[in-house]
Amino acid sequence: MFAASRRGVPSLLALGLVALAGCGRAAPPAAATHTQVQAPAADRAWVELTDRGAEARFITGAATCPDAIIDGTPAPMVKRAGSSADFPLTVCTAPLPKGAKQAAIGTHVLPLPSAAPKRIVIFGDTGCRLKGEEIQNCDKPADWPFAQVARLAAAQHPDLVIHVGDYYYRESPCPAGRAGCADSPWGDNWNSWNADFFAPAAPLLEAAPWVMVRGNHEDCDRGGPGWFMLLDGGAAPLACPATSAPMAVDAGGLELYVLDSSGTNDRKAPPASVATFTSQLDALKTTPPTQPAWILTHRPIWGEVPVASAGPLGPLEVPINATEQAAVRGHDLSKVRMVVSGHIHHFASFAFAGERPPQLIVGTGGDIGEPGDTPRFLDGVVDLDGMSAHRFGFDRYGFLVLDRTGSDWAGSFYDVQGRPIATCKLTGRALACHAAK
Repeated sequence: MFAASRRGVPSLLALGLVALAGCGRAAPPAAATHTQVQAPAADRAWVELTDRGAEARFITGAATCPDAIIDGTPAPMVKRAGSSADFPLTVCTAPLPKGAKQAAIGTHVLPLPSAAPKRIVIFGDTGCRLKGEEIQNCDKPADWPFAQVARLAAAQHPDLVIHVGDYYYRESPCPAGRAGCADSPWGDNWNSWNADFFAPAAPLLEAAPWVMVRGNHEDCDRGGPGWFMLLDGGAAPLACPATSAPMAVDAGGLELYVLDSSGTNDRKAPPASVATFTSQLDALKTTPPTQPAWILTHRPIWGEVPVASAGPLGPLEVPINATEQAAVRGHDLSKVRMVVSGHIHHFASFAFAGERPPQLIVGTGGDIGEPGDTPRFLDGVVDLDGMSAHRFGFDRYGFLVLDRTGSDWAGSFYDVQGRPIATCKLTGRALACHAAK
């Protein structure tokens, strides 16, 4: 049903290169933006969960930060970042104390964290791809449905939203004469970030707090400066090149380890990259889980990229991520109940037979999928990194909703028509996903 938004079919070799590139290639630095970057026409407000607690964030075209009003009392916001040529705005922050009942910034009523979230929305890879010859029709909801995904997800009334990375995709100008993206902004600047993320995500930003994961599109050759200024969970923005610090986020009965895998290599395990991701995993040692724990990292530790269609036999797939697999071999993941990722633009679950946490992939928020992918359900046993796993997956746009039952989670994947097309249940460390009946 999404054939209109999929890329064409090149040779088998090109297919492999395109598939691996589409979910992980480092891009050359973008050229300077040729359009005038405008200050925000509307303020943006949201709540982000960090390892320091919940934080209100606010983007404004004004030079100073307003007060947040928390339980009727003014709370001064501080400036996280100030204006620049590419970002003519002010980013403001304020901590939200536990137990706060009401919070607002001007006319923006903030969604406060739940003491124990019962419903979580998960998705990622949401921007509209403009990169060289890889062009998505950003102006056509059928081809770039992120705004619809965000509206439908907001209607589910989640307590928490997890975005598994890749927000910024408009790296090149829309080709002359291309009606589907005419006059689109491009480059790492406010116009692009607003078009790719903040404007379409607005209903969902108003609905619930978010946990933000850095994707490879937010590496320092792409959208890194915008990432650190706007969304990174650190107390202050870092300057590129940099790695986001790992965070252990207490989500209320659920420990979320947010790890930066933007610089890992899908096909190789360079020692420097392995060491960097190893330092991310060390968060499990320095802040060991005291409650059920998930790892959130953009590139899946275990996954398969469809590089070519093989008809009724299913897609030809290659496994990833060599860097992360090398890094996790020296770490105890016995207390991790699930790894949640994006990066590959489809839905997939891998339930392993051994002592390995299941891997969930929800890279379904709006960017185009891989050329070999298929909307039909794939259900069977595969081998990944030396261990067998039951894999269930498909390629469709949408989002996953998980509801808490005790310490377990169960829910459905919804497509862009709002239909539940698959179900998942996480019981302890056992993840089972199936087609909806």
